[in-house]
Amino acid sequence: MPDHLPPLRTIRAGLRRATEALAAELALPGGGTPDWTALEWRLAMAAAAAHGVSPLLDRRPSWQHAPWKRFLADQHEHVALRHQRIVDLLHRLDAAARAAGVPLVPLKGAALHALGLYAAGERPMADIDLLVHPGDAQRAAGLLQELGYESSFTQWKHQVFKPVAQAPVNALGEHRDTPVNIELHTHIHERLPLATVDLTATVYPRDAQPGLNAYPSHAALMGHLLLHAAGNLCGRSLRLLHLNDISLLATRMTLRDWDVLWHAHEPPWWALPPLRLVARYYRHAVPDAVLERLERDCPPLLRAVSSRWTLSAVSCSDLWLHGLAGMEWCRSPGEVARYLHNRLRPTDEARRERADMVRTQLWLQGQSWVVSSQRRRILAWLTRPVPRMDTLYVVRAALESRSAES
Repeated sequence: MPDHLPPLRTIRAGLRRATEALAAELALPGGGTPDWTALEWRLAMAAAAAHGVSPLLDRRPSWQHAPWKRFLADQHEHVALRHQRIVDLLHRLDAAARAAGVPLVPLKGAALHALGLYAAGERPMADIDLLVHPGDAQRAAGLLQELGYESSFTQWKHQVFKPVAQAPVNALGEHRDTPVNIELHTHIHERLPLATVDLTATVYPRDAQPGLNAYPSHAALMGHLLLHAAGNLCGRSLRLLHLNDISLLATRMTLRDWDVLWHAHEPPWWALPPLRLVARYYRHAVPDAVLERLERDCPPLLRAVSSRWTLSAVSCSDLWLHGLAGMEWCRSPGEVARYLHNRLRPTDEARRERADMVRTQLWLQGQSWVVSSQRRRILAWLTRPVPRMDTLYVVRAALESRSAES
């Protein structure tokens, strides 16, 4: 990769500008080709890859810039080839789960493809997410092992399985040979940032049968997409692909469907921020009545802060790490106090999760920042802007691509 990066502030400004332009183009195709420098086009490639929308843009009236169009076409080809591998694996999972008597629910991307909201090659899938009843989790894990998978690590949200003897691929964006990992969930829940919101009862079908099962309804899938987006907003890791998913599913929803959000044990106060961002870019996707109803449920601070958010400010396109990301989601002084305590003294669980990430994620390997003590990280946050390692990884990959092309 290139030995020297452009100034980080230049990268940050270019990423934010590219991200807003990509969001506008994806929501309303046909805008004029931007008058960007070679570096700005490379940063646009980095942003498109990080936000998962490169193959989608390839099938839209696109900007007329030869390297950009080649990049999009290449990404579409890789995603189409990888999609076929995922489809084949889902068929094998269905057959194995039927034989073992284990009901499974393919989540998010797999469900959106099954509904026909995306064609093959349009939407990348980093992995396959599966929901299983807690009582069937052990059998499901055994089923995955029989299909050639091994447990990689376990976090509070899920257990991650990876194909035996397959290594990750170092590439810009999507690559057809990237291993297809499987995340096994027994619950659909998020910490926002401390209080847990659980939608398992809404998402898991009451009449689930052995094999692969669909979500009970479009509304159940929408609730999961919104909760997942809210969790990413807490960590300022939202992706443009998340907004596009929600906007497409919203076209299948009636006002009565949206009512399901309020059927859980508490009002969906967490759904307003992601839906506001969808409405910012996809102007007619979300009914005004839904937004108005959610505004009454959302805590005042989060309601006020989220009204000003843009995608580039709450995603990896904002290059700087935020030491207190997610604190605006706290709903009481007690939550704020616990949040600050956990930032100063991470829990054992948080330390284990960080160690698992360092061990398994390419973009974190060899980075001294992620293995530094919490005290050193806090000192860095207080004294200088700290760049995100995931963002720098994809920027370096984009610039390496430019070097190879030259």
